[in-house]
Formats: sequence, structure tokens, C-alpha cells
Amino acid sequence: MNRVELSATVVERGAMRYTPAGLPALDLRLAHESVLTEAGHPRKVRLELKAVAVGDLTQRLSRTELGRPVVVSGFLASQRNGRGLMLHITELQDVSSSY
Repeated sequence: MNRVELSATVVERGAMRYTPAGLPALDLRLAHESVLTEAGHPRKVRLELKAVAVGDLTQRLSRTELGRPVVVSGFLASQRNGRGLMLHITELQDVSSSY
């Protein structure tokens, strides 16, 4: 199974583009910071991750303010250039009202 759920903030957003099939696509960079337990010990986790949304979610994400907290779900795939991973966002929850 390839499923990821991540609480993050939107730290960078590219310009709207279109896939060869004509679907809107939006490239993003997400940042996450938390403290998790690993082997019984707390571990501070910080990361930035490239992400992409395709289709209907692009409109919501294009209006999301930079720095706004969100919860995204999706799957991991290789980047277009084959170097590194990219999160393909399939679901979006705006959680700013709970902060």
C-alpha cells in the first residue's frame, strides 16, 4: 500500500500548469515539524517535501495562503526527473481553524 497522510504548511507554490491531458496541475513545497516516538524515545522530525496536486484540488490549493496549516493525503511517486520522491496530493483538509 502506498498511502501518506501529513500535517504540514504550504511554504512554496508554483504557477498553475496543465498536464498533456489538459488537467490543471500545481507544484508545491510542504514543510512538516513534529515530535514522534521512535524506539521508546522522542524524536524531533523536520522535513520539506515536494508535492503536486492535479485536477480539482489545484483550485483550492492555489488559494491557500503560504504558511497555512493543512492536512494532505496521497501517495508517493518518483519525481518527473527520476530523482527523489514527490507526494501526489489526492485529499486536502484545511486545519487552520483548529490552531
